[in-house]
Amino acid sequence: MNPSKDTLKEYELRHTGCRSDILQSFQSFNFALSHGDLEERFGERFDRVTIYRTLKTFVEKGIIHKVLDDEGGTKYALCRNSECSHDNHHHDHVHFKCLKCGNTTCIESVHIPMFNLPEGYKRTEVNMLVQGTCPNCIA
Repeated sequence: MNPSKDTLKEYELRHTGCRSDILQSFQSFNFALSHGDLEERFGERFDRVTIYRTLKTFVEKGIIHKVLDDEGGTKYALCRNSECSHDNHHHDHVHFKCLKCGNTTCIESVHIPMFNLPEGYKRTEVNMLVQGTCPNCIA
């Protein structure tokens, strides 16, 4: 059984080495990865544009979602919500960045509260980043 191959098939994506390797990375780690993280891992095998296009395709299909970083960059995390699709991402959860190890994780059990914006504003996406120390670094 190959989880990455099964996921690609489920989302009707052609199986390529790059897609498989990047998806396996997301499935192996419990924290968000940046384009740079993936380029460090696979830069000798895949060029940065191929990695970028793979990330873009995965976001569009609902396989991964964007996680904003406190340094202005973007990271990506595996969508673990079965309701995610290319039409609609459901990510009303908190992201947590550890100030010691630098890893950003999704905390699915903590939801971002609903709120109303003033008239004339339209919400497209909501992100909440909590910073502190993760359980691995506290130990």
